[in-house]
Amino acid sequence: MKLYIYDHCPYCVKARMIFGLKNLPIELVVMLNDDEDTPKRLIGQKIAPILQKEDGSCMPESMDIVRYVDKLDGEPLLTGKTNPAISDWLRNVNSYINKLLLPRVAEAAFAEFATLEARAWFKKKKEASLGDFNELTQHADGLIKKISNDLQDLDKLIVKPNAVNGELSDDDIHLFPLLRSLTLVAGVSYPSRVAEYRDNMAKQTQVNLLSSIAI
Repeated sequence: MKLYIYDHCPYCVKARMIFGLKNLPIELVVMLNDDEDTPKRLIGQKIAPILQKEDGSCMPESMDIVRYVDKLDGEPLLTGKTNPAISDWLRNVNSYINKLLLPRVAEAAFAEFATLEARAWFKKKKEASLGDFNELTQHADGLIKKISNDLQDLDKLIVKPNAVNGELSDDDIHLFPLLRSLTLVAGVSYPSRVAEYRDNMAKQTQVNLLSSIAI
């Protein structure tokens, strides 16, 4: 099977996680960010991730991919209960976090930006919806302080380092990609349980953190 992704994309991380958790082989194909032809050829629209199954058919939508792969062997891993407090935390953070993340994504060394055109395409599209990246960067210190405070609240919700609620669930699939994205931001403060959970999930899912290219 092949998984077409962008490395920076949290939805793509969701799809990648289930393969790592189940230790299943997957060929990762990183598309250039301005490559519209490949996803349109596969599923008719520019979207990621895209799973190409062994029979050649393709499936979009990260959680559809997660559920499909989790049930392939008849022994699903994501059987734990979800915690509404995790959803509430994510909803709050997602209301502002892209203003901190996306200006950094646009400058970082991701494979989907291997050409100047691909990087420019991303920046133009995201600035159109989020605002000028230079202006957003001027407010970064305040946003770093805000997310650091919110991570203190998350710390109280983490039950175990290998599963946020004690048993693997959809909450882990939604939470880890955000924590992974945050490792691109230099200066964020992580409470101990959040850091342990983040690092443990990176190992379990075989999805690298972004600390080495943090900005």
